[in-house]
Amino acid sequence: AIFNKDILFEYDSYTVAPEYQGQLKDIAAWLNLNQASKLTIEGHCDGRGTIDYNLALGQKRAESVMSQLVKLGVKEERIKTISYGKEMPADPGNTEAAWAKNRRAHFKVESGGAK
Repeated sequence: AIFNKDILFEYDSYTVAPEYQGQLKDIAAWLNLNQASKLTIEGHCDGRGTIDYNLALGQKRAESVMSQLVKLGVKEERIKTISYGKEMPADPGNTEAAWAKNRRAHFKVESGGAK
């Protein structure tokens, strides 16, 4: 369940809000217990702004979340970051509520074992 909740961002920001610290601690604890697992953090943006700007912002969002996890003891080489910019919206609407859902970092976990 800790990986099912996205971390949301304010408009034009890649600062992780304090309310997500508990979730990040839980994710770090899980990763530190499950050493064979790897994490991909996807950075996403809302539909405003240029493609290039949103790809860069999405990358900063993913890296900001990764940085927090590394501070909590997760080895950086176990985390990948990728930006999808505005290409994969969680909500395709053009409303403030939809945009708020799209400004996010999303998690994907790969269990360890044979490749």
